[in-house]
Amino acid sequence: MALQNRSAYQSYQRNKYETASPHRLTLMLYNGAVQFASRAEQAMQEGNVKDANTFIQRTQDIVYELISSLNEQEGGELARNLKNIYLYIVERLVQANLKKEQGYVTEVIVLLKELQSAWEQIGKEVSLGQA
Repeated sequence: MALQNRSAYQSYQRNKYETASPHRLTLMLYNGAVQFASRAEQAMQEGNVKDANTFIQRTQDIVYELISSLNEQEGGELARNLKNIYLYIVERLVQANLKKEQGYVTEVIVLLKELQSAWEQIGKEVSLGQA
């Protein structure tokens, strides 16, 4: 019975991502990046280097996914600016991992939350425009 429940849950999770709009997928990426960066920060506070490394790498993976989703031809200057912010975030995460410096992760969380908030606002404005 538990196997059936897990299978149903996995199907639900997969469907959630497969049917999400591009805007919603990007928001999910921001949410995941903030979550993993926060967990990395917590692990660093606890002196847990192994978990901090794991969560920093997961955050980096998500930021690389955000970079790959950019369309610089259609997005123009905005896409180029976002790419530069994402590359800066990756660099700060690398420094955090190398130097075991929590301040870099804290800075990344602030940046990601600002981007997340802006992306949420865009979604609200688009929704209002379609209504």
